[in-house]
Formats: sequence, structure tokens, C-alpha cells
Amino acid sequence: MDYAQLVKVYATPRDKESRYSPTDMVDTEVVPVLGDPDPKRICTSIAERQNLTMRMQIRRLTRLTNAFSKKWENLWAALCLHFAYYNFCRVHKSLRVTLRVTPAMETGITDHVWSVRELLAGA
Repeated sequence: MDYAQLVKVYATPRDKESRYSPTDMVDTEVVPVLGDPDPKRICTSIAERQNLTMRMQIRRLTRLTNAFSKKWENLWAALCLHFAYYNFCRVHKSLRVTLRVTPAMETGITDHVWSVRELLAGA
């Protein structure tokens, strides 16, 4: 396995910047951790896209919200339901343009797009 970290270095906030305004990124540091990672493929794009998808689709993870989980078990159930729907029910156009394909179909776990009823039945 090849693994590396891309550490982003940010500038200190300027005067009168609001709390939620983004700061300027001034540098990046590549830290190889394990194996022999390809320097051309070390990026944060996949992780950042996954985080954005989760924040946009799971209200419990949005910023400044009143839709939070009081119990860890409830948050875990919401996350599991999101990932099950995302991988088995939701058709991803980025995988194949001409066919209706889910990530689970693309990896060979299933051979059809699941309905929500089928997902909740525990098939």
C-alpha cells in the first residue's frame, strides 16, 4: 500500500476577517507515510469531494444546524443509511454515461440498481 499526506499551510487571518471566511493557502507539504506513493497522484480532491457530498446530503453534518444527533447510535445509523443509499440505490452518471450504474454494480457486489424498499428490507 502506498500512502502519503498532503499538508496545507494557511496564512494567519487578516484583521477584520469574519469567522467563516476562508484564509489563504500559502504552501503545501507532501509527507510520504507508507510505501512508495506516486508524487503526481498525491492530492486531497477525493477526500474533499467525499466530505462535501456528505455535508450536502446529511443534514446532521451541515454547519450551524439544529438537526444534530443526541446519541452516537443515531448519527451512526444516519451515516450507514447514507452510504448504503449512495452505493446501492443512487445512479452515478460519472461511472458510465450510457448505462444506469451504481458504485456497488461497478465493483460487482450487485447486478442491479436497488430500490429504497429493497435497501430497507435488508436484502
